[in-house]
Amino acid sequence: MSLARLLPLAALTLIAAPLQAQPVRPFSLATLKAAQAAGQPVLVDAFAPWCPTCRAQAPTIDRLATDPAYKALLILRLDYDSQTAEKKVLGITKQSTLIAYKAGKEVGRSLGVTDPGQIKALAASTLR
Repeated sequence: MSLARLLPLAALTLIAAPLQAQPVRPFSLATLKAAQAAGQPVLVDAFAPWCPTCRAQAPTIDRLATDPAYKALLILRLDYDSQTAEKKVLGITKQSTLIAYKAGKEVGRSLGVTDPGQIKALAASTLR
């Protein structure tokens, strides 16, 4: 098929594709502060690869990143093992901590929650 025929098909695919949330991004304080200043909803995930609870939370959090209902939500994954200073700033003392921010303010925090419904509810609290 020629390039001239592929371009209209590619454009149609982009137009017809549903809007998706942003991918899970690595945590940085600068990114969090910029998002808060812009009033963007944020979910911080304090993740450690060795943590079974974190690994149980990850599929739900990763699904939120592809769910159009959460397209405005910025998900930031903090590396629990290496981002010690950042953990201190956020008051994170345990891995598997999730923190929700709305309009620059913390609106919820959970520790060790793996129930998909509870994780979605925490994330949704940033959007209401």
